[in-house]
Amino acid sequence: MSDNYNYYEVWFNGGNKFYASGNYTEAIASYNQALEIQPNNYKVWNNKGNTLRKLGQYTDAIISYEQALEIKPDYYVAWNNKGNALSDLKRYEEAIASYEQALAIKPDYHEAWNNKGLAWSDLGHHTEAIISYEKALEIQPDYYEALYNKGVALCFLEQYKEALTFYNQALEIKPDDYETWYNKGIALFYLERDEEAIASYNQAIQIKPDFHQAWNNKGSALSNLGHYENALASYEQALEIKFYDSQVWYNKGNTLCNLQCYTDAIASYEQALEINPDYHEAWYNKGGAFSNLERFEDAIASYEQAIKIKPDYCEAWNNKGNMLFHLQQYEEAIASYNQALEINPDFYLAFINKDIVSRAI
Repeated sequence: MSDNYNYYEVWFNGGNKFYASGNYTEAIASYNQALEIQPNNYKVWNNKGNTLRKLGQYTDAIISYEQALEIKPDYYVAWNNKGNALSDLKRYEEAIASYEQALAIKPDYHEAWNNKGLAWSDLGHHTEAIISYEKALEIQPDYYEALYNKGVALCFLEQYKEALTFYNQALEIKPDDYETWYNKGIALFYLERDEEAIASYNQAIQIKPDFHQAWNNKGSALSNLGHYENALASYEQALEIKFYDSQVWYNKGNTLCNLQCYTDAIASYEQALEINPDYHEAWYNKGGAFSNLERFEDAIASYEQAIKIKPDYCEAWNNKGNMLFHLQQYEEAIASYNQALEINPDFYLAFINKDIVSRAI
């Protein structure tokens, strides 16, 4: 065995050790040294690509994978990894093509089937994604990632009951995965099984106490059950973890409205709008809070902001009409109802409101 080969082994193994310990810059340096000795070693090029991905250098990672594939075109691992880097760059169609190359070489490569499914999901093609996840599960029935991902795809298709089956199977394999508990909670929430959803969110929070999305969603489920004070406590926990989350401030505002604390609700909506000025629902609900305080001009201003962002927001046009009616601006109110009805001719409430105003003139 030559000295060069021994040196190559030292650099290659050193690179692998650095990679495993998270020292990616040192790993790259070691792989480069190994490639100085064996420039045609496809495994080093592949591992260098993996390391570059960890550093967020996705284009360079692809170049490394392509070097590996130029040396060994049937190296299915590099095709899969190239697909992952392409997905990182949101080049999902190319990623799918790369996964298909891997699968043409190794049809039972369950990781590539799963990754192909993820790329389909990122493209919004959830039915195609499920087909890929099912292929992965045919090969490896206890493949946690594919079970979880299939559950997520089913939720996107609003098949929440079916999604629960796969989240439960995933949790049998990996009971400490907070994301699965969280997504199970979402499925239960949409099935209007709020108490069970809260239990799932609590499991997620127990595993990851700083999971602010779980605190937020727990608040929404508590609010659905009419437990408004407890909901506010959940939102406060979420905001302690991540203050600048417009959805949490919006949800807090809604719960404060349910408690008839309209001034505080307006303050919450304003926080949401400071973070996301285009949050048309927050403008709309802020208008509702002003309306409950009989601050009709302020309500109109909020509804107009919502309409500016979403011109076909027929509910905002209708409510603006209601505010104009309270201000006895009847012609303007009718014009607002007409706008709502032009957007949605079947909007019965706007039709009724317009009739009431017409009779008042």
